[in-house]
Amino acid sequence: MAVNYGSKRLVVGAHYGLRDWLAQRITGGLMALFTVIVLGQLLIGSGPIGYDKWAGIFASQWMKVLTFSVIVSLLWHVWVGMREVFMDYVQPVGIRLALQIFTIVWLVGCAGWAIQVLWRV
Repeated sequence: MAVNYGSKRLVVGAHYGLRDWLAQRITGGLMALFTVIVLGQLLIGSGPIGYDKWAGIFASQWMKVLTFSVIVSLLWHVWVGMREVFMDYVQPVGIRLALQIFTIVWLVGCAGWAIQVLWRV
């Protein structure tokens, strides 16, 4: 909803920036927590770090669900960040739209690949 307060300035969506700011903080926090959990799993276990150890960490269902949540968080985090960069620094609308579409396609492809790798373990 756009509101005009008598000047030529157009105000749209007062909480738009707050939502993106919160999304970045929440997804960043989830990714940090996931990193600590994975590092804890690596440090607690014994033996060399190899494929078997990594496969063992991600074999349980709860870890797959947590990892899937982190993948979704990472994709959302990247999308919000890249969209802000494009909106701030790419002025021609056509180029900005093309970059945003490319980013979405790239992120969906990365998500598919990550999920395929995760559920193959």
